[in-house]
Amino acid sequence: MKHIYLNLKRFDVPTEYGGVNRIAPVADWAEFIVKNTQEELKKYDPAQVEFGMYFPEIHLLNAVKARSEGSPIKVGCQSVYRADTAVGGNFGAFTTNRPASSMVAAGCETTIIGHCEERNDKMGILAEAGVTDTDAVNRLLNQEIKCAISRGMTVLYCIGEKSEEQEQWQEVLGKQLEIGLKDVDTSKVVIAYEPIWSIGPGKTPADKEYITKIAKFVKEKTGGMDVVYGGGLKQANAAMLASIDEIDGGLIALTRFQGEIGYYPEEYLEIIQLYMEG
Repeated sequence: MKHIYLNLKRFDVPTEYGGVNRIAPVADWAEFIVKNTQEELKKYDPAQVEFGMYFPEIHLLNAVKARSEGSPIKVGCQSVYRADTAVGGNFGAFTTNRPASSMVAAGCETTIIGHCEERNDKMGILAEAGVTDTDAVNRLLNQEIKCAISRGMTVLYCIGEKSEEQEQWQEVLGKQLEIGLKDVDTSKVVIAYEPIWSIGPGKTPADKEYITKIAKFVKEKTGGMDVVYGGGLKQANAAMLASIDEIDGGLIALTRFQGEIGYYPEEYLEIIQLYMEG
C-alpha cells in the first residue's frame, strides 16, 4: 500500500500578508484544492494508494463539503489535543485546542502528529519552563496519537533528527518511536521520516542511501510499519523515492520552490504521477 499525504501548513495566507496563496480567495481555498484534484486522483486504485490532505482547521468543513461521491481524498487535521471530550465528563473545556472528537465531527478521517513544526512548538513551550527533556515531547505526542485513534482516526506520525542530533540519530529516532508509539495500535499509524537537518533553503537534501538506511531502521524497529518520506516529496526526488523499496510514499507540501513559490494543485498531481510511475 502506498500513501501520498499533503500537508498544507498555512498555505492559505494570501501573498499580501506574507503568505504563498495565489490560487483562490481564502473562503474558497479548500474547496478549490479538493475540486481540482479529486477527479484526477480517482484514476488510481484505492487498494494500492491512499491520499490524505491535512488542512488548517478553519478550512476543514469546506474541504469535506467539496468531496464528490467516491472521492479518494481523506481530509485530515493538523494534530489533535492530548485530551478529549467524554460523555459524562469534560464536555469541551479546551479553549484554543482541538480535541479529536471535534475533528471527527467535522469530517476528519486522519491527522498528522509530531511534524517537526509541532515538535519545535512544544519544545519551545517546555523550554520556557526550564524543561529540556525531549522525551517529554514524545510523551505528549503519544497522548495525542491515542486520542486520535480512540476516535477512529488514522495517524501520520512524524519523526526526524536535527543537525545537532545526527550523530545520535539511532537514539533520537528510537526514542521517538518507542515513546511516541507506546501502547498504540500501530495498524492505525504510518510513519513519516523528516530529515530535519536537510530541510530548508541552502541545505543539502538527504540522499537515497541515507533515506534507505533510516527507512530500514524504522521498519526493523517497528516490525515493518509503513514508512513515507516526510522531507518533501517533489518533482526533483519523486523517481528516486519511488525506487526505494522500503519507502511507502511521501509527504508533499510546497510544489513550487522558485518564482511564485507555493502549493499548486496541478503540480501536486504531476508529483504524484512521477512517483507512481517511478
